[in-house]
Amino acid sequence: MLKNSLLFLLFSITSTNICFGQQVVDGTKKELLSPNRKLLVKFFQQTKNNKREFYYQLNYQDKTVIKPSLMDLQLDNHLSESAMALPVDKQNKWFDNLVVKHIIISSKDTTWKPIYGENAAVRDHYNALIIETVKDDNPIYKMNIEIRAYDEGIAFRYYFPENEKGTYYRVVSENTEFALPEGTMTWVAQWAQAPYHKIKLADWKAEAERPLTLELANGLFASLVEAKMVDYARTKFKLSKTKPNTVETSMFTPADLISPFATPWRAVMVAESATELAANNALILNLNDPGEIKNPDWIKPGKIMRVMAQTTKDAIENIDFAVNRNLQYILFDWKWYGPAFSFSSDATKVAIKDFDLPAIIKYGKERGVGVWLYVNQQALLTQSDSLFTVYKKWGVAGVKFGFVQSGSHRWTTWLEKTIRQAADDQIMVNIHDDWRPTGEQRTWPNLMTAEGIRGNEEMPDATNNTVMPFTRYLAGAADYTICYFDKRIKTTHAHQLSLAAIYFSPVQTLYWYDKPSFYNNEPELEFWDKIPTSWDETKFLQGEPGEFVSTARRKGTDWFLGTITNTNPRDLKLKFDFLPGGKTYTAKIYSDDDSMKTETKVGVKTIKINSSTVLDVNLKPSGGQAIWLKQN
Repeated sequence: MLKNSLLFLLFSITSTNICFGQQVVDGTKKELLSPNRKLLVKFFQQTKNNKREFYYQLNYQDKTVIKPSLMDLQLDNHLSESAMALPVDKQNKWFDNLVVKHIIISSKDTTWKPIYGENAAVRDHYNALIIETVKDDNPIYKMNIEIRAYDEGIAFRYYFPENEKGTYYRVVSENTEFALPEGTMTWVAQWAQAPYHKIKLADWKAEAERPLTLELANGLFASLVEAKMVDYARTKFKLSKTKPNTVETSMFTPADLISPFATPWRAVMVAESATELAANNALILNLNDPGEIKNPDWIKPGKIMRVMAQTTKDAIENIDFAVNRNLQYILFDWKWYGPAFSFSSDATKVAIKDFDLPAIIKYGKERGVGVWLYVNQQALLTQSDSLFTVYKKWGVAGVKFGFVQSGSHRWTTWLEKTIRQAADDQIMVNIHDDWRPTGEQRTWPNLMTAEGIRGNEEMPDATNNTVMPFTRYLAGAADYTICYFDKRIKTTHAHQLSLAAIYFSPVQTLYWYDKPSFYNNEPELEFWDKIPTSWDETKFLQGEPGEFVSTARRKGTDWFLGTITNTNPRDLKLKFDFLPGGKTYTAKIYSDDDSMKTETKVGVKTIKINSSTVLDVNLKPSGGQAIWLKQN
């Protein structure tokens, strides 16, 4: 229980510094401060045309982030008898007659250690409100509004306690709003692998993927995030047709639920800069449950290479390449078991002639290289109750789910179930195509990575790549499928090299579309040889979405840095003041260099640096620079 002095600090009932309007319901006005007191979320209920509505608003150090905005769900059942007697278009919304009965206040400050991640420890620190409500004409129906204020942002959701007489609920839509200040710009992608476009909020026409990153006219950055979407329908965002500068939630399908249940968290991340926003991406993990896997020693991050092998000999050559290049895994991509889109294909049988999968797996295991298998949704749907048990017996390390259906409540629950089934048989998972995580990898850390990104399957340009740390990667690890030798790459090779440090994925795909025969002893690939995929510390040093980014990641005493620019050339100053004072490092710098005789045109130089060093970084159009720091 908080002391009275802290109660007064966090939750003001009289609220002398704001005006909620004359129709605010008595006793419902509450203010909630983040632990660092920079974020202030205000909650209240007001009456309008004899109906009650819930509202929230958000400020950051007296700057407006979210103006008063509606909090609402629409259910198609559990209406009052008087409401059901009316025509459908005249019926009340489910929230219209909820009465606030009690408000609970609390706080939490803990630290947890992920199995893998961008940092060795994650702090989970917030202040919270639980607003308990009940329907005034039928008190068996109850609902709580849960609000949390973190230093990184706020989050809220709706929780329905167990109700023996009204167990079943159908949520047909969410009407939650985010009323934004005039002049807001937004980074919009219409689907999970779509390109991002920076547009004025008023010019936005279609639905947008989440996270939805915003640049406010007052200089703040924000992002609208969905977290813990594990038993629900995906909710994207759309622009209100009736309220200016207002974003609304947009459910893919209704969700059929049994109490007790909670809706996914709607979160608003807030930061003073784009790099601070990127650094705060652990918020989505903190909004999910702790890990459910009791003995996770088999979950091992690593680098992986895609293989389209036709024979056992091909597979052996790729394993040997993986050993030489310090890769921990290879992936046999689709069609190894037959036509991927056919329900008649059996994912426990090899369809390629002269392809001895047991011998290949054994050869790799003896050399420290694990094997992943691609499996399309048709086979997963029909065989997942036994498939992973077979793969465990074979010694398979992980499965890449391909062409999964996503969005609906049905496919959400199916996918979450399949991740759990894989965990039961100690199989790691990579989900591809139009699906994005919502932090559930904290609960089920065998979910190593996912696509849902415009990566090298589409061969995007350099500008696209500079947007990703501030948008898609806020949702969690992404499988960009980094290439190096493929002729279709639209960036320099040093740019591709740097992505392994800039983009986080505990199973990081390198050499996508490449083959061992393409390798010609390029000296700069030492950077990929040495780089890990899980980190003790991460720093987003500088950057702006669509322009450039510099990221530094530490494992032990070694640091790996990546800097990239968009399609424009750029001169930057790179400071090393994040390094401990009094320590010196040997820096190997891998940069684009047209004077090099290699086809990749990447030069390598070695210098000494310390925390006071400032390095001039001169980037070609679509270029990059990678650095490996080794402590002396």
